[in-house]
Amino acid sequence: MKKIVLIAAAAGLMSVAACSKSPEAAAVENNADMMADNMEMMADNLEDMADNSANAVAAEGLENASDNMEAAADNVRDAADERVDNMR
Repeated sequence: MKKIVLIAAAAGLMSVAACSKSPEAAAVENNADMMADNMEMMADNLEDMADNSANAVAAEGLENASDNMEAAADNVRDAADERVDNMR
């Protein structure tokens, strides 16, 4: 559920950035990179939690959440690249 919320928030931020009167491509890219970097750090934290878990089922769930967060971070970067390309 958190993954869906993060992706929706990222898409919303990217839409707002693209709809402003005179968006700067560098600002959009920097904001997306910062957001994606934070998401990747969250994924790393989830992976560390999985490594430290004694419960195999919980560890697997945390690993899956980590993978999903990494994919969401990639999606944020891809969306930013598309927005920047459309600004040119």
